Amino acid sequence: MNGQPLNRLLLDTIRAWDPFGYGNDAYEVEAIDVLQAVYDTDDARALAARILSIYEFAFDAAIPFRDCLQLASRLLELKRTASCSFPA
Repeated sequence: MNGQPLNRLLLDTIRAWDPFGYGNDAYEVEAIDVLQAVYDTDDARALAARILSIYEFAFDAAIPFRDCLQLASRLLELKRTASCSFPA
């Protein structure tokens, strides 16, 4: 899986994360920023720091780093799994 199916899967995962309890539709711009960040790094801690920065800047509220790290790890696992190709 790659391209659009992967992007949809990643966006669905990001949108399902509701760190402030505002409802999943409250984070559209942030979801796109996080999607881009997923492609910019393969390091979970670096991605988690970027997620933290995106959401805290947008909402001026703190999120526990471990929550961001869980999301980052999940997103990177999806990216890795999708990029694995198996011989036919």
